[in-house]
Amino acid sequence: QVQLAESGGGLEQPGGSLRLSCAASGIGFSIHVMGWYRQAPGKQRELVATITTSGTTNYAAAVKGRFTISGDNAKNTVYLQMNSLKPEDTAVYYCNLDYPGTSMNYWGQGTQVTVSS
Repeated sequence: QVQLAESGGGLEQPGGSLRLSCAASGIGFSIHVMGWYRQAPGKQRELVATITTSGTTNYAAAVKGRFTISGDNAKNTVYLQMNSLKPEDTAVYYCNLDYPGTSMNYWGQGTQVTVSS
């Protein structure tokens, strides 16, 4: 049973920083992609960043240069360092685990990030 446990959300002022963590358990295959998505009120869920087990990263244009995704394969944990936060970064952030080429795709419960003065 795959489970994703997210932590690190909260309230931050514009220009501040937050770090999200997602610990995965029950992973059966070593090759996978982990990532972060977000959903703001009234909007569709969108990609924030992904990282493969080989370390290849991908970022949405809106966060490139401000957010950094990293992973610890030994701990099955992925992190999202968010700097220079903007009010438009306010959303529920979801951790995702995907096994390419299969139908196996899993989501965490989400963690709220609010950027406001």
